[in-house]
Amino acid sequence: MSRDRKDPPAIDAERDVSETPQQRRERKHHESRNHDEALEETFPASDPVSPFVPAKTPE
Repeated sequence: MSRDRKDPPAIDAERDVSETPQQRRERKHHESRNHDEALEETFPASDPVSPFVPAKTPE
């Protein structure tokens, strides 16, 4: 099972705070994919935009 950076560390896990540039790119790519998937899962987030344009109030 993959863990995200913001997940709390496992109780028995040692914490490794060093990160290579390659690991950082992979982490960023993983986060980006997760974000894109979450966005797709919530689409459409609301009702479609109404094409109705109200008329001006007569004076």
